[in-house]
Amino acid sequence: MKAAANLALAASAERPLTPQQRKFNQLVRKIEQARAELLAWQEQAPLFAQAHDQRMRPLQGEYAACQQAMVRKLDAMLARTGWTKAQRGTMCQILCSVAGQLLEDEQTDAGLATAIKALYDKHADTDFDTENRESIAAMKNLLETITGVDLGDEALETEEGLFARTQECLRAKVQDDKRDPPPRPARPSAAARRREAEAEQATQSMREVYRKLASALHPDRAADGPDRVARTALMQRVNQAYDAKDLLALFALQLEIEQVDMEHLARATAECAQHYNRVLADQLAALQAQIQARRAVFYMDFEIDPFLRLNPHKLGMLLEREASALRAMIAGARRDLRQLDDPASAKRWLKRMHRQQQSLDTVLPFDFPF
Repeated sequence: MKAAANLALAASAERPLTPQQRKFNQLVRKIEQARAELLAWQEQAPLFAQAHDQRMRPLQGEYAACQQAMVRKLDAMLARTGWTKAQRGTMCQILCSVAGQLLEDEQTDAGLATAIKALYDKHADTDFDTENRESIAAMKNLLETITGVDLGDEALETEEGLFARTQECLRAKVQDDKRDPPPRPARPSAAARRREAEAEQATQSMREVYRKLASALHPDRAADGPDRVARTALMQRVNQAYDAKDLLALFALQLEIEQVDMEHLARATAECAQHYNRVLADQLAALQAQIQARRAVFYMDFEIDPFLRLNPHKLGMLLEREASALRAMIAGARRDLRQLDDPASAKRWLKRMHRQQQSLDTVLPFDFPF
């Protein structure tokens, strides 16, 4: 396809661009920018995933080993006498918090999970499975309130099962709504009728461009076999562009086969710019929706702050930040483990953790940020 610059309309002293032609140029630029961004996400996201796995998995393994060591060390400390009630409470809370993170980690194998769960149950007021059921029940009630669907009385043991049930019930609700007789449509307003007419004119304008191309490239007009092959290939591109509602690709093909020149396109756009602009605006919106969907999947896969604006060409910087942060957490975890080897430093460490619990109402050590 021709570059966006080749499709932009140029002004002249005799014929300055109209507002609609300026908007046409603006939409052309935005579409090309959106195409470039979508292509960047499509190319860079898989590369990031591969690099993330290579860089982060070993570090995550090191951090998980520190978590396991912390759980076992606190269990051993709690088996000894000489601790105050507050110190024991702090140790139990930290142990259960870290053990809970390990049990939620998909990389924790079944054998290790069984051992960690036993330590959790040993020191928690309520065993892990009971707390998990209560948490899922609370989440179920929240989802029922948000979605307005009844998720049934059957007990669910995992969050994955709860979300699967929610999706199933939502799909069933959509089907039920479809079976209900649709309400009698209200008489469309004048504005709605005008928008519908504009949409039809926009579709007709693109259809006219398509018909001109189809007529020019008809195989019956081929001079010989090679010409027929070339026309067939071009017509396939025309059909793909038309099916995708890609008006710019159709314009580019017109220029490619010299059916029109930019002067001709400028004159045509002066007359049909409003209709063309509507098609281009829809095309831009579709591209932006694809970018948003691609970005949302990426953010969800790597648990990235949704308000963080990422450049797909600079994802390596994100990986460096994550790796650096995790290395710092590993260093901090190892430092904490060393402090617990000495009774005096262990008491100071517990005092600091207790203050953090009181000020933030949470356990800070070993909170996994990814």
